[in-house]
Amino acid sequence: MSVLTEAVRGDVERPPADGPVAPRRGPRWRWVVAGLLAAVSLACVALMVWMTLDGRDAADGGLSLPDEREQVMGLTSQFVKRLGTYSPDMVDDSGQMPDYREQVREVITPKFAADFDKEVSAAEQLVAQGGITRSADVFATAVSTIDDDSARVLVAGAFTDSYEQGKGEKARVVDQEPLPFRFTVDLVKIDGEWLVDDFSPVSSQDETPGAGTDAGEGSTP
Repeated sequence: MSVLTEAVRGDVERPPADGPVAPRRGPRWRWVVAGLLAAVSLACVALMVWMTLDGRDAADGGLSLPDEREQVMGLTSQFVKRLGTYSPDMVDDSGQMPDYREQVREVITPKFAADFDKEVSAAEQLVAQGGITRSADVFATAVSTIDDDSARVLVAGAFTDSYEQGKGEKARVVDQEPLPFRFTVDLVKIDGEWLVDDFSPVSSQDETPGAGTDAGEGSTP
C-alpha cells in the first residue's frame, strides 16, 4: 500500500521550472484567516457527524477508557504533524531526510514502518528537487473505536506548502493555500505503548449514511 502518495506527494503544486510565476491567488489575509476559522468549526462538526454515521462505534464511545482516549488522540495528532512537516534543510548530501524518517518511525509500528520506508523517497525527492516546505495543522481529533489494545481515531486538519522561487536577491517564498485533509488513523498497543499502525484518507463516500469508515480502507492515501 502506498502510504504517502496523497498525504505527501500528489497534492502539492510543484514550483515552476523557469521564470517568475505568480501564486495561484493573491494574498487576502482577512479572507484566509476567516476561511481557516470556518474550516476549524466545520472540521469539528464533520467529526461529530462522521462518528455518528460510523456503525462500528463502541456503545459508550470508549468513555470508560478516558486515559486511553487521551493517549490515542494525542498520538494521532503527533503522528499527523510529524508526517506532514518537512523542509529542504532536512535533506542531507545523499538526498534523504534522516531526521524526517526518524520522527515518523518513532510513533509507528514496525509493520507500518516497512511501508513508510518504501514510500518516503517520494517526499524526499519532492523536497530536494522542488524545495518544498510543508507544515501540518490539526484542527480536531475524535475517537471512533477503542479497546484495551486497539483504536481508531478520526482527525481533520490542513497541510500548508511553500517553495522558494528565484535565486539570490530576487528569491522569494511562495505560499500555497492550505490543503484540508481528513484521515482515519488506526493504532495498536505494543508492549504497553500506543503506536500508529495505518491511516487512510476519508472520501465523501465514507461519510454517506450507512457507510462506515471501513469503506475507505484499502484506498491509496
